[in-house]
Amino acid sequence: MMSRLLLGRCLSALATALIPTTLTLAVLRAGGDGGALGIVLASELVPLLVLLPVGGVVADRVRPERLALAADLTRCLSQAAIAAELLLGVHRLLDLALLSAVAGAAIAFGSPAVPRLVIAVVPAPDRLRMNARIGVATSLSTVAAPALAGTVTVAAGPGWAAGLTAVLFACSAVTLGGVRTSGEGAGARRAFLADLAGGWREVRTRPWFLAAVLGHGVWHFVAGLFLTLGPVMVVRHLGGGEAGWTLIVQGGTVGMVLGVFAAPRLPIRRPLAVVQAGAAAYLLPMVALAAGAPVPVLAGAYFVAMFGLGLLSPLWETVVAEEVPEGALGRVRSFDQLISFASRPFGLAVAAPLAGLTGVAALAVTGAVLVAAANLVAIAWQPAASDRRPEPVPPT
Repeated sequence: MMSRLLLGRCLSALATALIPTTLTLAVLRAGGDGGALGIVLASELVPLLVLLPVGGVVADRVRPERLALAADLTRCLSQAAIAAELLLGVHRLLDLALLSAVAGAAIAFGSPAVPRLVIAVVPAPDRLRMNARIGVATSLSTVAAPALAGTVTVAAGPGWAAGLTAVLFACSAVTLGGVRTSGEGAGARRAFLADLAGGWREVRTRPWFLAAVLGHGVWHFVAGLFLTLGPVMVVRHLGGGEAGWTLIVQGGTVGMVLGVFAAPRLPIRRPLAVVQAGAAAYLLPMVALAAGAPVPVLAGAYFVAMFGLGLLSPLWETVVAEEVPEGALGRVRSFDQLISFASRPFGLAVAAPLAGLTGVAALAVTGAVLVAAANLVAIAWQPAASDRRPEPVPPT
């Protein structure tokens, strides 16, 4: 079952990573501009953010493999519909936006189910290693997918790239849907709003979790700033050109993969402190950007920051699964994902206007201070493991 889980998550990660490049090239071939592309890409994000809390409640009520099956099948159908339209020569941006919205809604329900699926299948001593393997697969997918989608699009057209994505989602759905867990959802059946409120109480009774999640939200926001300002500065002002920015991004990917590999192999005594320190390391590329550092220095700083992210991801997944009751895990993780999913697009959106007001250097320094302060202060909220588990929240 563990190998089936890993294979399903790898297929789903690759399919997910194919979508942005495929949609971008499809919109551009349809004659759309940056505004049209933004609308299509945002169409997935809006229903995702709105429905995540609902998905968290459902994830605690339904067997996780069934929810993963339904989510990936829905995304398969949405990509198949996009493929059919593009192959038939139909390039309606409204259709692309609506089908992207359907996929976003599916992610909102499927994503909170994944942590429950992991803890249902993987024994506790093996979860960190499994989360690390899933993290490696996800990291490698983000590197390989744009090249794969671009190659298929150039060779055969974006319709075939969307078709490939649909096939991968179908395979993921069959694989994850074949995982067997015992029983229905782990949470007691109550009114929907009571379950939603109960999930928020689980968050509030864990100050360490809330402090960490807010710190991670600041990390995502600052990452949005860097990924907007960084390429402009490297290409136009630091003399690195497109090759320089590519070097920085590839170095970050290598750093993240190495961090994920290292996480289960290092003798880490305080995993939550390492998680927050890993997020705080993002101050390094922001400081380098503010100083106008040469490309090799900026690449080294980004490598270290992404190594910290590589450590963060599997450690965080494992600790939260250990510390949050299974019956509330879907709802608790949905709040976590909501903050993360919302923060980075906000950073991407406001980076250019803020830089126009303050200048790139001042904005980068501010981002560095924010990401370091929010995450290092959160370490003070990380008590010993024996103190992290609050008393059970009484049902209402």
